[in-house]
Amino acid sequence: MSQPLVIITGANGQLGKALKSAVVAYPEFEFIFLSKDDLAIDQTAAVEAYFKKITPAFCINCAAYTAVDKAETERDTAMRVNADATGLLASVCKSVGARFIHVSTDYVFDGKSTMPYKETDTTDPVNYYGLTKLRGEQLATAGNDETIIVRTSWVYSEYGNNFVKTMIRLMKEKESLNVVNDQFGSPTYAADLARVLLDIISGQSKGKWIPGIYHYSNEGEISWYDFAMAIKALTGSNCRVNPIPTMAYPTPAKRPAYSVFDKTKIRSTWRLLIPNWKESLAIAISRINK
Repeated sequence: MSQPLVIITGANGQLGKALKSAVVAYPEFEFIFLSKDDLAIDQTAAVEAYFKKITPAFCINCAAYTAVDKAETERDTAMRVNADATGLLASVCKSVGARFIHVSTDYVFDGKSTMPYKETDTTDPVNYYGLTKLRGEQLATAGNDETIIVRTSWVYSEYGNNFVKTMIRLMKEKESLNVVNDQFGSPTYAADLARVLLDIISGQSKGKWIPGIYHYSNEGEISWYDFAMAIKALTGSNCRVNPIPTMAYPTPAKRPAYSVFDKTKIRSTWRLLIPNWKESLAIAISRINK
């Protein structure tokens, strides 16, 4: 009997690369990693033909347009990748009998809460990127009622461009840095999220599949300034880090001021142990330094 086949889109992104590193621990599956050059996920005929040909058991969609500020002007591209393509993948998965997992974002919320966000809380994006990701969620569940959506926040890793790698670089180049201290959230180490996504499909191989929306990040609640200070401490940098308000650092796209998730549902449903952000940051920095 052949192994269940898993398609992972967004192969060249942070999460795609983290999944590529993690799959060695899941030998019961066969994996195909697809970049946008391998398959244009917004092209209906190409996606339908590819999925019919290889009939996967699962698809984990990590492909996304993630340039939050650029999305304010590159609206058509952001909507096509984050919404239309997501809906297409979900419905094609349904047609070939594949389970679909889609990765979404804290940016579907307006950030006005003072309590960690539950999956049932009202969505109201404050920028266009968030709007495209919310539309992707809606299209995915409309096209495939067996869809699992995992929302995450503040993702970083040893791959690609992210806050941690940028801070490490800037702390080497500059004597001082300004970092906002009035936006709060929970970082997510991509390696931890990758294992969660793979554990979910492993659960399905034992007959467990519970569709719906789930929230995942590492444990803890911090500001971007707190995050920067932790990076400074772990790297032994002498760079001075100054806390500043969001209004002192304007960006084309507005950011939610509060992005902390309530992770009760994902923890209890899939029996997860979720690492604290400090533990995972230390691991990530040690890997970056290697």
